[in-house]
Amino acid sequence: MANITFGKLDFGYRRAVYLDIKSQLDSFPIPEETLRLYEDFDMIYRSLCGILYNFAPKSGHPGGSISSGRIVSSLIFNTMDYDFSDPECTEADIISYAAGHKAMGLYAMWALRNECARISRPDLMAEDNLQLRMEDLLGFRRNPTQETPLFSQYRAKALDGHPSPITPFIKISTGASGVGVPSSFGLSLGAMDMYGANSPIVHAIEGEGGMTAGRVSEALATMATAQMWNTRLHLDWNQASIDSDFVCRDGDEPGDYVQWDPAEFCYLQDWNVIFVENGHDAHQVLAAQEASKERINDQPTAIIYRTVKGWCYGIEGRKSHGAGHDFCSEEYHETLDPIKKRFGVEFPVFGDEPTPTNVERSFWETLCTLRTLLEENREIPDFFAGRLSDSKDRLTTLNRQERENAPNLGVIYTDAIKADEIPEECTWEAGSSQTLRGALGVALNHLNKATNGAFIGASADLLDSTSISKLGAGFPGDLYNAISNPDSRLIAVGGICEDNMGAFMAGLSAFGSHIGAGSSYAAFIASLQHIAARLHGIGQQAHKELTGDPFRPFMIVCGHAGLKTGEDGPTHADPQPLQLLQENFPDGIMITLTPWDPQEIWPMLIAALKKRPAVLAPFVTRPNETIIDRQAAGIPPVAEAANGLYALRKADPDKSVNHGTLVLQGSGITNTFMTDVLPRIDDAGYNMNIYYVTSAELFSMLSEAEQEAIGSDGAHRLHPSDHVPLGHLERRTEAHSARLPQGALPR
Repeated sequence: MANITFGKLDFGYRRAVYLDIKSQLDSFPIPEETLRLYEDFDMIYRSLCGILYNFAPKSGHPGGSISSGRIVSSLIFNTMDYDFSDPECTEADIISYAAGHKAMGLYAMWALRNECARISRPDLMAEDNLQLRMEDLLGFRRNPTQETPLFSQYRAKALDGHPSPITPFIKISTGASGVGVPSSFGLSLGAMDMYGANSPIVHAIEGEGGMTAGRVSEALATMATAQMWNTRLHLDWNQASIDSDFVCRDGDEPGDYVQWDPAEFCYLQDWNVIFVENGHDAHQVLAAQEASKERINDQPTAIIYRTVKGWCYGIEGRKSHGAGHDFCSEEYHETLDPIKKRFGVEFPVFGDEPTPTNVERSFWETLCTLRTLLEENREIPDFFAGRLSDSKDRLTTLNRQERENAPNLGVIYTDAIKADEIPEECTWEAGSSQTLRGALGVALNHLNKATNGAFIGASADLLDSTSISKLGAGFPGDLYNAISNPDSRLIAVGGICEDNMGAFMAGLSAFGSHIGAGSSYAAFIASLQHIAARLHGIGQQAHKELTGDPFRPFMIVCGHAGLKTGEDGPTHADPQPLQLLQENFPDGIMITLTPWDPQEIWPMLIAALKKRPAVLAPFVTRPNETIIDRQAAGIPPVAEAANGLYALRKADPDKSVNHGTLVLQGSGITNTFMTDVLPRIDDAGYNMNIYYVTSAELFSMLSEAEQEAIGSDGAHRLHPSDHVPLGHLERRTEAHSARLPQGALPR
């Protein structure tokens, strides 16, 4: 490390240190020619951002994309150790756009990087589908149904307005404020747990507006407490959000939203802080990242860059957040004056009728102008392609290897784990008692031992109460710490914070080597993790489209579910969370599990995991359940639960009277039904169908023939979504609930 001096801020004892990079620039000499090339590149980059907004008007975020340009160019060409030819390389450093509104900048930067390699070092390039080309910019803010001719001719990618893993090197979908930071930090845990002291570094890009979300404070606490030294947060502090030009306190001036500045906020959370007074000064930016490159200490590090939103664009501050110049206006062309003067180029002037085809043609001609500029000024692509080569060489030299006894999640997807081969510890004798939450914890612990610790659990201060702590049995006790307790399988996620936990666990799972499982009351976690679940589902769809790989699941453990938590009152015993998740996502994204018998947990859990959903949400209750003798009760063995629906009773079609169909879902009513109601139905001789729904989604994934074989109500094929299950909503539908004589059931 260079001869630099780290200091402390007056916040009481902190493990973290503070550095103002401006005072240490002499320790980081950089050749003037290198700085000039970075200046030229940034001019091209911010011009491209303006071009993208011009040809996708009223969309995108030019301000934050432009202000973060030097931060990102320094990262991808100087700081990160990665292989440009292999975006899926797991030992490489990771960049994560936590600030989803900077997607325009992401696409511009990626396309320019690709051009540099194409022109100067084509041997460094990935396969075509793993590139983001200049041609793909024709798909900015378009969808796959775009019908303009060049979009089709060049097979352009449809690039969303916020990042997703359809873009190479991007691991997670972001955009919802505050979600990107904990999701990025989850990636850090995945990398740390797989590689240990040789961990890849995770670089998260964010702005101060995205830091105001409460889950971000929780996420910062999580990382500092766990001493996740492999994490770098790059904060583009430009003071501008959608509505304010004074987001944070700045010196003696109070902020409109929060009364901290990002440097003191991160330092308060025990993060190392490197402050960059001028984030538009290439020397300061490069030096700050160089200072952070080596491991400073055991704490994570934040680099805070002071910038101007919309710098040199002609619109600055909050007005540049989601708006820009009118299409092909004089103001738009003025933003191109610096690059025209510097390189002596001219850009097309649009004079046709603004039809989609004409606009697209002008867009492409403008992009080709930049392409020609790079081809005719070879020193630029030669330099930056050389930096890509250096990055690959550094990664090769590091020779990062997975740590000894690293997790092996893939075991789950082999025949070593089967739904119908239930481990002894996941079975209980009839007449004994067990909780659903406890049975889930035992099953997850069995899987954890089988996978060498691929499951990491967390809870909203309810580790034992929800029994997710059982997941870590047999591993080192206490909570995860990268330095002092790296083999623990339980991590603190900032206290009582379901929303941070959901995003963090989703990011952990997105790394690809783990399944994150977070738990809390169903009444809270289903709603507070809904956004993280949606983003993870979107991200997994995009990653599968890019690579063909299956989804990487994370778990929302909806503990203390339903009315059996009644003593806590309706605030905690809400019966509705299942409605937020069940069949409320695209097919294959979400699987909910609603067991009533603890012995159903294993076959359901394994069947669901092998389906590889993006999100798995078991609903489990708090109190003990008495294990019934299923054979004596005349109901199918527990393995049938893996189908998502099974018949407790089937009506005899040859009898003249059919007393109807009853559909049950949820532990609350079903255990009572089994002990108090079903015997009376049998004694009365009623001829009826009685079904239990263990998972609406698992049943939906069966073939039509399999569904017919399990659930057929006369001429009507039964499907859980066709019914309001008795027990979940505590009501019946006229058409499909039981049609029994008055007084047949207990009141």
